[in-house]
Amino acid sequence: MLVKKLKFTPSFKLRLITRTLYVAFTMFIGMLIPFFGSLLGFLGGLVFAPTTYFLPCIMWLAVYKPIRFSLSWFANWICIILGLALMILAPIGALRQIILSAKTYKLFF
Repeated sequence: MLVKKLKFTPSFKLRLITRTLYVAFTMFIGMLIPFFGSLLGFLGGLVFAPTTYFLPCIMWLAVYKPIRFSLSWFANWICIILGLALMILAPIGALRQIILSAKTYKLFF
Protein backbone atom coordinates (compact mmCIF):
# COMPACT_ATOMS: atom_id res chain seq x y z
CA MET A 1 0.00 0.00 0.00
CA LEU A 2 2.76 2.46 0.86
CA VAL A 3 4.68 1.66 -2.31
CA LYS A 4 1.78 1.42 -4.77
CA LYS A 5 -0.64 4.07 -3.54
CA LEU A 6 1.59 6.56 -1.74
CA LYS A 7 4.55 6.11 -4.13
CA PHE A 8 7.21 5.37 -1.51
CA THR A 9 10.35 3.71 -2.83
CA PRO A 10 10.78 0.20 -1.44
CA SER A 11 13.80 0.10 0.85
CA PHE A 12 15.15 -1.44 4.03
CA LYS A 13 14.44 1.78 5.92
CA LEU A 14 10.77 1.77 4.88
CA ARG A 15 10.36 -1.87 5.96
CA LEU A 16 12.09 -1.20 9.28
CA ILE A 17 9.93 1.83 10.06
CA THR A 18 6.62 0.24 9.05
CA ARG A 19 7.32 -3.00 10.92
CA THR A 20 8.41 -1.10 14.03
CA LEU A 21 5.28 1.05 13.93
CA TYR A 22 3.12 -2.06 13.47
CA VAL A 23 4.68 -3.80 16.46
CA ALA A 24 4.37 -0.65 18.59
CA PHE A 25 0.71 -0.28 17.60
CA THR A 26 -0.14 -3.90 18.40
CA MET A 27 1.73 -3.62 21.71
CA PHE A 28 -0.28 -0.50 22.55
CA ILE A 29 -3.54 -2.33 21.75
CA GLY A 30 -2.38 -5.27 23.89
CA MET A 31 -1.70 -2.88 26.79
CA LEU A 32 -5.16 -1.37 26.41
CA ILE A 33 -6.73 -4.76 27.02
CA PRO A 34 -5.88 -5.42 30.67
CA PHE A 35 -6.82 -9.10 30.54
CA PHE A 36 -4.77 -9.75 27.39
CA GLY A 37 -2.68 -12.55 28.94
CA SER A 38 -5.73 -14.42 30.18
CA LEU A 39 -7.44 -13.86 26.85
CA LEU A 40 -4.44 -15.40 25.09
CA GLY A 41 -4.64 -18.37 27.45
CA PHE A 42 -8.33 -18.77 26.72
CA LEU A 43 -7.94 -18.63 22.94
CA GLY A 44 -4.75 -20.68 23.03
CA GLY A 45 -6.50 -23.44 24.91
CA LEU A 46 -9.30 -23.49 22.37
CA VAL A 47 -7.16 -23.28 19.24
CA PHE A 48 -3.56 -24.26 20.03
CA ALA A 49 -4.22 -27.51 21.89
CA PRO A 50 -6.32 -29.19 19.19
CA THR A 51 -4.10 -28.22 16.29
CA THR A 52 -0.89 -29.15 18.09
CA TYR A 53 -1.61 -32.07 20.38
CA PHE A 54 -4.46 -34.29 19.33
CA LEU A 55 -5.46 -33.59 15.73
CA PRO A 56 -2.08 -34.68 14.31
CA CYS A 57 -2.28 -37.85 16.41
CA ILE A 58 -5.77 -38.61 15.16
CA MET A 59 -4.67 -38.04 11.56
CA TRP A 60 -1.59 -40.23 12.06
CA LEU A 61 -3.73 -43.03 13.49
CA ALA A 62 -6.15 -42.73 10.56
CA VAL A 63 -3.41 -42.76 7.93
CA TYR A 64 -0.97 -45.36 9.26
CA LYS A 65 -3.40 -47.61 11.16
CA PRO A 66 -0.87 -49.03 13.64
CA ILE A 67 -1.40 -52.34 15.39
CA ARG A 68 -3.87 -51.94 18.24
CA PHE A 69 -2.27 -51.70 21.69
CA SER A 70 1.22 -51.26 20.25
CA LEU A 71 3.61 -48.67 21.68
CA SER A 72 2.90 -46.08 18.97
CA TRP A 73 -0.85 -46.65 19.32
CA PHE A 74 -0.66 -46.06 23.09
CA ALA A 75 1.61 -43.02 22.67
CA ASN A 76 -0.80 -41.41 20.24
CA TRP A 77 -3.81 -42.10 22.45
CA ILE A 78 -2.01 -40.63 25.46
CA CYS A 79 -1.29 -37.48 23.43
CA ILE A 80 -4.92 -37.34 22.33
CA ILE A 81 -6.22 -37.63 25.90
CA LEU A 82 -3.74 -35.07 27.27
CA GLY A 83 -4.56 -32.69 24.41
CA LEU A 84 -8.28 -32.99 25.07
CA ALA A 85 -7.72 -32.36 28.78
CA LEU A 86 -5.60 -29.31 27.96
CA MET A 87 -8.23 -28.04 25.53
CA ILE A 88 -10.90 -28.32 28.22
CA LEU A 89 -8.95 -27.09 31.25
CA ALA A 90 -6.94 -24.18 29.78
CA PRO A 91 -9.95 -22.07 28.70
CA ILE A 92 -11.70 -22.79 32.00
CA GLY A 93 -8.68 -21.59 33.97
CA ALA A 94 -8.20 -18.50 31.80
CA LEU A 95 -11.90 -17.61 31.99
CA ARG A 96 -11.80 -18.03 35.77
CA GLN A 97 -8.77 -15.70 35.91
CA ILE A 98 -10.55 -13.10 33.78
CA ILE A 99 -13.65 -13.23 35.99
CA LEU A 100 -11.74 -13.09 39.28
CA SER A 101 -9.56 -10.14 38.35
CA ALA A 102 -12.17 -8.21 36.36
CA LYS A 103 -13.03 -6.14 39.43
CA THR A 104 -9.54 -4.66 39.72
CA TYR A 105 -8.74 -3.96 36.05
CA LYS A 106 -7.64 -0.42 35.24
CA LEU A 107 -6.12 0.91 32.04
CA PHE A 108 -2.36 1.63 32.32
CA PHE A 109 -2.36 1.70 36.13
